[in-house]
This record gives sequence, structure tokens and C-alpha cells, in this order.
Amino acid sequence: MITRIGLIGAMDEEIHQFRLDLETEEIQVRSGITFYLGEINGCFVVLCKSGVGKVNAAVTTQILIDVFDVSHIIFTGIAGALDEQLNVGDLVISTSAIQHDIDATALGFERGQIPMQSSSSIFMPDLNLVDLAEQAANKVLSCRVIKGRVLSGDQFIADIDFAKKLKLDFDGSCVEMEGASVAQVATMSERPFVIIRAISDNANDEATMSFTEFTELASQQSYLLVSEMLRNIKNNL
Repeated sequence: MITRIGLIGAMDEEIHQFRLDLETEEIQVRSGITFYLGEINGCFVVLCKSGVGKVNAAVTTQILIDVFDVSHIIFTGIAGALDEQLNVGDLVISTSAIQHDIDATALGFERGQIPMQSSSSIFMPDLNLVDLAEQAANKVLSCRVIKGRVLSGDQFIADIDFAKKLKLDFDGSCVEMEGASVAQVATMSERPFVIIRAISDNANDEATMSFTEFTELASQQSYLLVSEMLRNIKNNL
């Protein structure tokens, strides 16, 4: 399969710099979502803004696979920190992803477990993409970059006690609103993926203010890492 990267961000800030870098651009609109086709650093990409939340992210990912036949998927953007060693501007490279807001415990399932599903509810990224992300981070970033679990749910977390419970229950490094749904769709369609998240807040009582203030800074950090990945990805997959 030809290397064709599906590159997703949930918000304008998360894809803005990639839009500026895109060469030989073609635009298509599907299901109200705009897809930008072109090259970044010599790598063919289909760039898009999914919108916020798991449903938007899942629909976008399936279109990338079914319509544009992407070979790999990178979700990039910002998140709230659960790991206490992370500060604003630091990054998380996914080692797994799970939806924290699925709760069928009344039926005997564990929190985060998708009911009536034989396959795992924990979605694992492609190790080659994880390695490429780590190599890129070591080359272009001076901030802290860790590998860890990404938690996703249709909630903006701004409660320190709830954040601590998420960390305890799921051993997550960061929490956001899309990544695990992208991971699930990619896994179901057998497309390699990785989630790259830069920290914009600490998922605590100051999260709303921090998110507003540091969204652009965190998005820039994520952009630097993914841009370097794209520079090397074609010859390493």
C-alpha cells in the first residue's frame, strides 16, 4: 500500500500550522468535514479537522479510511495531564488508548470495557509509528516527552479529584475527547495509528483558564513533533 497519512486534529488550532505547510493542495468535503490533500515534508497526507468529541472523530476516521484509503493515521492535538510529571507544553505518545466514559458496570463489565464485544476495549498503536514519534521528539523538542496511555471521553475534565480517579482507575497519562475513538476505528479497519498529545492543562480546577491560554503553545509543540515524523515516515514504514 502507498504511504498516505491521515492526519487529524479536533480543532482549528491543532491543524493550522499543517495547513500552512501543505503543498499541492486539493480540497474535498465529505459529511461536512473538509479534507485537505497534499504533501508535507515530502509525505502525502490527508489533513482534516474532525471537530470535538468521539463521534466526530470516529466519523472522520472512517471517511479517511473508506474514501481516501489512508495507510496510517496520526491524531495530533492537546490534552489534559493526568501524570504529575507532565507540565503545559510536554507531550504524550500513546502506548494504548481507552474510552474512560464507557460504564456498563451494572451489567457486570469493567469501566471502560465496551459491552458485548469479543475484542479488547484497549486499543494499541503501531509500534513503528510510536518509535518514529519518539525519534522525532528527541530531535526537535526540549520539553518532557513520555509514552503512556491516552484516556478519551465526551467530557472536558476540570476537576482534580476526578482527574486523580481517572489516573488511579485507568493508569492514564493524559485525558482528552477523541483519541480512543480514532484508535477503535483504525483498529477495526486494520490501519496503523498513533496518538500524539501535547499538554494544555492539568485537568484540574484551573483547566478551563489554562486550556484557553495555552492551546496555541501546546498545539505548536505537537506540530513540531508530527512535522518531523512526516519528514522521515516515507522511508521508515
